[in-house]
Amino acid sequence: MGRNSDAIRHVLEVITTRRTIRRFRDDPVSETVVQSLLKAAIHAPNAGNSQPWHFLVVRNPDVRRKLAEAALGQAFLATAPVVIVVCADLGRAMTAYGERGVSLYCLQDTAAATMNMLLAAHALGFGSSWVGAFDERMVSKVLSLPEFRRPVALVAIGKPAEGPGKPERLPIDKVSKVIE
Repeated sequence: MGRNSDAIRHVLEVITTRRTIRRFRDDPVSETVVQSLLKAAIHAPNAGNSQPWHFLVVRNPDVRRKLAEAALGQAFLATAPVVIVVCADLGRAMTAYGERGVSLYCLQDTAAATMNMLLAAHALGFGSSWVGAFDERMVSKVLSLPEFRRPVALVAIGKPAEGPGKPERLPIDKVSKVIE
C-alpha cells in the first residue's frame, strides 16, 4: 500500500464501518462540523465540474418536524439536531448538459455529494441517515424552494444514540462480473 497505507486503511475503515443512524443524542452539531460536511460534499465528483447542487442546513425544530412529515412520517428526522437538504440546481444542470444534465447527471452528482457528507460525518464521529423517501412537493413548499431547485436527499446529522450492527452484504461475486 505504500507510504500512505495508514491513510488508505483509515478511508477503507470509514467506508466499511459507516452505518445509518436513526436515533440521535441531543448534542448540538457545531457550525465547524456542518462546514466540514459541506466542504466534503462540494468536493464530490460531478459532470463537467458543473456543481449542480445546493444545500440547506436546517436547525429549526419546527422545520425539521415538517420535513419529517414530508418524509412519509419518518419522525427521526425531527429528532436530529441538523438536517441537510441536498438539492439539485436544475438551472446549472441544464446549462451544462441540457436535458440529460437535468434528468440524470445532477442526480448522480448530488448522490456523490451526499455520500461524501455521510462518510465525513462518520469520520468526524457523527451519525447520519440518507433519506430519499419523501414528497418532493411538500419539501419544496416547506423550504420555499424555487422551481429550479429539486430536493433529492434529506440527511439527518447528529451524535448517534445507537450503534447498529453490520448489515449483510451480498458477496462480491454475486454483484459483479469481470469482462476481459
